[in-house]
Amino acid sequence: MALFRGVWSVLRALGRTGVEMCAACGGRIPSPVSLVCIPKCFSTLGNYPKKPMTSYLRFSTEQLPKFKAKHPDAKLSELVRKIAAQWRELPEAEKKAYEADFKAEWKAYKEALSKYKEQLTPSQLMGFEKEARQKRLKKKALIKRRELVLLGKPKRPRSAYNIYVSESFQEAKDNSTQGKLKIVNEAWKNLSHEEKQAYIQLAKDDRIRYDNEMKSWEEQMAEVGRSDLIRRSVRRSGDTPEN
Repeated sequence: MALFRGVWSVLRALGRTGVEMCAACGGRIPSPVSLVCIPKCFSTLGNYPKKPMTSYLRFSTEQLPKFKAKHPDAKLSELVRKIAAQWRELPEAEKKAYEADFKAEWKAYKEALSKYKEQLTPSQLMGFEKEARQKRLKKKALIKRRELVLLGKPKRPRSAYNIYVSESFQEAKDNSTQGKLKIVNEAWKNLSHEEKQAYIQLAKDDRIRYDNEMKSWEEQMAEVGRSDLIRRSVRRSGDTPEN
């Protein structure tokens, strides 16, 4: 997280990724990895310009200590929701002040970024941009996974085989993971039809659990304006209420 420097100053205090702020306020914060992936070979070319925090992240950074002091036992998700609610109720004049600061810093950042890139040779610039793209994709996927965990997306249903593995893996008498899996796999193959049916039924029950939890979760996502997280098939069927 320290990689993201200024953008992540609030997040180091939170111990989470910036997407949770976005999730709570119902908006979309630009990904903090868009321009900050720097190959080590460029570290000798000078300090890479720091990307400024968005107006909402700046507000959150200021408010987090206050909310922690008021609610020391509150969970992180609860603090985020409280901060988001206060941001939504903030007078437009105060929001515009935050936005003006961000725009000014963003302009300075872009100018500094342009000067930084001018230091690079064509080959360095090409390598820089290629590695930056690769890292952005990886970070974007990681942030997405962390966002869904934070938002409480239900765990996917397990198959009958996976349930059996989770129950039998530790009991397998082998020191290596590969060896344990081999033993468990052979044991699964040798189960009788009746024994497998018990796990098949557990898998069916888990699927019902998943479907019910997903329906409730997607309704919550629609209510907070995160319809982008709702499955396409559900959006097409119109089962989820409009925001």
